[in-house]
Amino acid sequence: MDEMTAFQRDILYVVAGRDKPHGLAIKSALEDYYNSGVNHGRLYPNLDELADEGLLSKGKYDKRTNMYALTEDGEATIKSRQQWEQQKLSDGVVVSD
Repeated sequence: MDEMTAFQRDILYVVAGRDKPHGLAIKSALEDYYNSGVNHGRLYPNLDELADEGLLSKGKYDKRTNMYALTEDGEATIKSRQQWEQQKLSDGVVVSD
């Protein structure tokens, strides 16, 4: 996950929280989180890159719509990130409001 952008990491988290979402559902969830628009030209290349890296699987709903799911490697990547976050928190990093 160390070579992954924050945007790509957020995509993994969005996909992990849904049952085989399509691109527009992922886009909508990211826009809700960021409270701003997400450009198609940014989203879809990142989805393709994550699929090429084996972190997402990409399938078809129909001729125009793709669906995405987290792979085992994607799940392992998220778990590794969560463990790293917990370690940093236990090292004394304090998150305040």
